[in-house]
Amino acid sequence: MNKHKNNRAKPSKRRPVSQLNPELLVKKSKSITTAPYVSTRTFEQLNLHKDLLSNIANKGYLSPSEIQDKCIDKLIARENLVGIAATGTGKTGAFLIPIIQQMLTAANVISLVVVPTRELAQQVQAEFKSLTQNTKLNSACFIGGTSVGKDLSLAKRKTNLIVGTPGRLNDLIDRKALRIENISVLVLDEFDRMLDMGFVKPIQKIVSGMHNRQQTLLFSATLDSSQEKLITQIAGNATRVNVTNGLKSSDNVDQNIIRVKNRENKFDVLVNLVKESSFEKVLLFSETKRGVDKLSKQLKNSGMKSDVIHGNKSQNYRTKAIALFKAGKIKILVATDVAARGIDIKGVTHVINYQLPQTMDSYIHRIGRTGRAEATGVAYTFVN
Repeated sequence: MNKHKNNRAKPSKRRPVSQLNPELLVKKSKSITTAPYVSTRTFEQLNLHKDLLSNIANKGYLSPSEIQDKCIDKLIARENLVGIAATGTGKTGAFLIPIIQQMLTAANVISLVVVPTRELAQQVQAEFKSLTQNTKLNSACFIGGTSVGKDLSLAKRKTNLIVGTPGRLNDLIDRKALRIENISVLVLDEFDRMLDMGFVKPIQKIVSGMHNRQQTLLFSATLDSSQEKLITQIAGNATRVNVTNGLKSSDNVDQNIIRVKNRENKFDVLVNLVKESSFEKVLLFSETKRGVDKLSKQLKNSGMKSDVIHGNKSQNYRTKAIALFKAGKIKILVATDVAARGIDIKGVTHVINYQLPQTMDSYIHRIGRTGRAEATGVAYTFVN
């Protein structure tokens, strides 16, 4: 045996170079000329349970959004459905409202909502709680970065709505703590993102264990033709509701690129940009966890109030950072793609990509954090 064999240098793992054409990331907002969707009916006219109607009213909602208007009746009728709509259009309410209606008017309706990220899971549970106040309905959230022991105990309790990420859900299933064979409704939220993150097998495992599944809902902001076979396997001949075509970037976002010249310092360009008064609440994306940490440290050293979220941070840390960002106590939240989905923060004025994103799908979901709920946002992408 060659005793020097183990001393050979290993090939370095280089981050893939983005193949996106930067010119495709230049687009003017159309929000001024695009009329907002106006439903012809109010929530009061949907014949919903009085407690649900009361909670919807308490949240200040009078009429359904477009995706809600087109889904609620079909879902109350227990149709399988694939819903495609841009971020910030009310997809969570589109599936929670009819599910809660079923729970309040029929016996033994148990639902499972599977999402790609911890933040989205917490967001879905928070929305469910706000819509079920003063009812006996309860929920449980199972995500990574939290106590497995507590989850094992919680999973054995009777719960109306279970929401979680694929890894933790399957862990609890394997430990015989979470029983899913009698769950009747399955929701796969941000379905395409879960596929991007490599959750195909975990999702298939969950689906195969739901022997008494009666209704399946898939929701996402984008949809790729390569996913059609899997969608058919999971949801069968489901009703399709398309509020967007699932391919275009937001019309509510002014998009532009910033070309960094050879002799320019990229970080200095960034700092000069975000110092402008219009940059009130900024989501700054970097491709790697290491890059995110470095950027935030540089920003703090430059006097900028910033924090970070990425996969290596504990759930408590991530939750606190997001809360500070929401409250306006930090101006810049630096993140990996973990923040591109599932973070619903009002008033994000700018999204900045410090590097070209790897895919158009990633780009669409990043810039979807601004320009939400008919507001106009701004997105910049740095190009070296």
